[in-house]
Amino acid sequence: MKTVKQLLDTKQVLIFSVKEDISVLDALKVMTEKNISAVLVMEGSQLSGIFTERDYARKIILQGKSSKDTLIKEAMTAKPITISLGDGIDYCMELMTDKHIRHLPVVENNEVKGMVSIGDVVKFIIADQKQTISQLESYISG
Repeated sequence: MKTVKQLLDTKQVLIFSVKEDISVLDALKVMTEKNISAVLVMEGSQLSGIFTERDYARKIILQGKSSKDTLIKEAMTAKPITISLGDGIDYCMELMTDKHIRHLPVVENNEVKGMVSIGDVVKFIIADQKQTISQLESYISG
């Protein structure tokens, strides 16, 4: 079983975060600058939430709120579902599918270690399957 740690080992781990007391507009600017669709909300080293494009659409735009005047803590998903380094990739896929979420913060001993997106999981699974197929082909023809 492949793990979250193995997935993170295959990619550059960059953790982008904002503080709870910034405006939604400022968080969106960070997301635009970093070309990301979700940002972690942290107070110090503690994860307090996650803010995604979906949160923006549903909690700001559709509610008629101002992204300039609304604080991120009012629009974020508080206490997001998290995973740990030892969790399996299949478990991540199941969580994302069942909970209809696209990002999972990776937390180990109350410390954020990274974030896994649905795209990361799909790419990892495809690469793993390609490797398995290659090994089986070598075994059959060897």
